[in-house]
Amino acid sequence: MTPAPTDPFAAPEGVRLQKVLANAGVASRRVIEQYIVEGRIRVNGAVVTELGTRIDPEKDLVDVDGTAVQLDTGKRYVMLNKPTGVVSSMKDEKGRADLRRFTMEYEERLYNVGRLDAETSGLLILTNDGDLAHVLAHPSFGVTKVYIAKVEGTVTAQTIATLTRGVELEDGPIAADKARLLDSSRGSSLVELTLHSGRNRIVRRMLAAVGHPVTELVRRQFGPLHLGTLPAGKSRELTKIELGALLTLSRQDSPADAAAEPSSPSRGLRGQASGIEQARGDAQENE
Repeated sequence: MTPAPTDPFAAPEGVRLQKVLANAGVASRRVIEQYIVEGRIRVNGAVVTELGTRIDPEKDLVDVDGTAVQLDTGKRYVMLNKPTGVVSSMKDEKGRADLRRFTMEYEERLYNVGRLDAETSGLLILTNDGDLAHVLAHPSFGVTKVYIAKVEGTVTAQTIATLTRGVELEDGPIAADKARLLDSSRGSSLVELTLHSGRNRIVRRMLAAVGHPVTELVRRQFGPLHLGTLPAGKSRELTKIELGALLTLSRQDSPADAAAEPSSPSRGLRGQASGIEQARGDAQENE
């Protein structure tokens, strides 16, 4: 937030808050002014009630009614229902089908947030927001993800309980946040697993460990985002509500981040390109 100038004749710094939010598509300036008066807008965590408030759109973080707002209109956020047979890479060195076909229609250079293995379908985020990509893909952040797996055999209530209690894998124990049996017939079962772990191929390894190898796997939810009826191989831009929920989630410090670095209004807005590259290295969630 830009401080008031000490020199009464100096040109004011920053941009009026209502103008910035109107440009971001939140509402009209008049409506935003009413929001300000009602104390519904925060800048860097502090409630703002002065109509003359000015901010720096490149540094300040703004939320309305507790929902984060992206002030940079150059950022793009896309939901993809990745089909099977496609690797989570923008350029596969082995010549396999990759994600480039799904980004060609966008002017911006988009990257995937996290990964799904080639034989797993489902929700994948594509964006040019490096900071968001880095935060959401980092294993320490622990974004909740929901999967539906078709597995071999008849899954019992005891097996579901085992998944939530925890199973021992070669790289340590792991427990599902939630697990439930959706269906079981003709020698196979449908299981829904909710996890926040980003460990490599974790869903497939957990289910194999309890004696039910995965034959089909789809990610239905990533944090606040739901795949809904989006067909496999199709993409769409996030709605304003979805984007607000995702940004709000990404601005919440993980325990590791909070311990490593003090909170700063501009911390989440630095190093866009480097953030994306780092996220690509951090993300190992090949479920």
